[in-house]
Amino acid sequence: MKQRYLVVYERTADETGDTCTWGGTSPDIPGCGSVGETLEEMRAMMKEAVEGHFQCMAADGDLLPEPVTTSIDFSAETPEEGVAYCVVEWLEVELPASAVFASPHVAYSLLPAAPALTPTAHNQGHHG
Repeated sequence: MKQRYLVVYERTADETGDTCTWGGTSPDIPGCGSVGETLEEMRAMMKEAVEGHFQCMAADGDLLPEPVTTSIDFSAETPEEGVAYCVVEWLEVELPASAVFASPHVAYSLLPAAPALTPTAHNQGHHG
């Protein structure tokens, strides 16, 4: 299964104003980011970083973050020193088969539901 997350790519600039590298983050995926020399490389590196991050989270039994951010408002932001400009776009990533999401109200899994248990004489509470 695939999921889309909003990502922000920042193009950095040195003290002379020349652009340097790209840095990427997603507001919905704390602790995960990447860098790249070009925007194309940044997109590939960010996809790899998010998918690897989710693989590790799923392997540890951690809940994956729900993609809830749909827009970014930079009007209240103070531009960070060294950021020349930003690109905001959707990044589609492949989710681990064992992914379990954390949502504001409930955790849910991508795994198929387990079959219902049928009562047997042993577990119906029959007392001899």
